[in-house]
Amino acid sequence: MTQKHAWVFWRRYSTIAVFVALSATCPSIFGQAAQPKSLTKVDEGSAHIVLLGTSGGRTSWRGVQAAGISSAIVVNRQVYLVDFGAGWLRRYFQAGLGAPPPSRGLESLRAAFITHLHADHVVDYPSLTLFGASDGLGERKDPLPVFGPGPRGSLPPISGKSQGVASVVAPENPTPGTSELTELIYKAFATDINDNILDSRKPNPHSVIKAHDIKIPRSDLIDPNADDEPDIPPLQIYEDENVRVTATLVSHPPVYPSFAFRFDTKQGSAVFSGDTSPSRNLIRLAKNADVLVHEVIDTAWVDQLYPKPRTAAQEAKAHHLVHSHTAVEDVGAIAQKANVKKLVLSHLAPADDTDARWAKAKNGFQGKLIVGKDLKWIPLR
Repeated sequence: MTQKHAWVFWRRYSTIAVFVALSATCPSIFGQAAQPKSLTKVDEGSAHIVLLGTSGGRTSWRGVQAAGISSAIVVNRQVYLVDFGAGWLRRYFQAGLGAPPPSRGLESLRAAFITHLHADHVVDYPSLTLFGASDGLGERKDPLPVFGPGPRGSLPPISGKSQGVASVVAPENPTPGTSELTELIYKAFATDINDNILDSRKPNPHSVIKAHDIKIPRSDLIDPNADDEPDIPPLQIYEDENVRVTATLVSHPPVYPSFAFRFDTKQGSAVFSGDTSPSRNLIRLAKNADVLVHEVIDTAWVDQLYPKPRTAAQEAKAHHLVHSHTAVEDVGAIAQKANVKKLVLSHLAPADDTDARWAKAKNGFQGKLIVGKDLKWIPLR
């Protein structure tokens, strides 16, 4: 090797070595977070919460790396997913939740749950329906069950004055539920789905996914425009050898139905609030749970985002942000009333996981406070 060739070789491969070293020690620099755990590294009998994405809202947050809202609970190396925010599928594998090779990955996914049908919670649900079979759902013996809200039944009222409000879309069917949403996705992507069925021998998605609308007792007597959180006992919606899942209605006006979910296991219990303002039903559902994963908003940030005087549209949005979510100053008292051991903040608005912004969540709470971060594993006990 000549001196010139040796110099080129050294420059090329020393650069690669530096890149690899930096990727290992500072993976966030290159857009890939560290993997503190994986299904193969946790004990068979353990239970954890895994935060896949912690940002709330229908925004890209100017490109910050936090993914859209999605969480999981891992019990006996089986995964139960809550919500399908932007990037959930990539985060699923980055978090180490994929079944190990030679599996394709989603064989580890046992069931999925949708808190409500705001876009930031379901925007990447089509990834499950379109890519799921290739990523492991096609290897399942039974369809993956997905549980979510049924249809609202009527349009919500107009916020503020009616002047300047745009006409609604799909007026013949303006508020479909989870089951119908799933069918509409199949219809919208029929070109791709049918191509894969006929050309690549992929399964019909109906054979790998089964969507269920959560049934609410006496739903015909509920007027969501008058009370979106009627007093109901927790509803059992799913059970297997690892978990028992119950749900309750929470207040996230004008969205209805909007659910919180509780997972009870032999290793502990976890509750996911979904999007909600302070909720009496949630407190009852979360009573004595080991972990409460609760949404949170910094209302001071809302005032900065929409300074007064506001337009009618700005006032409507600011009102929704403040009155349909839970302020950081209030979430600690909710956790204390529920007597939970750990309070985990997620669905952060804004998408900022610094402890300083969320320190007030500790107000009135005597347990452990955790500010949620993408890809974080949290033991139930």
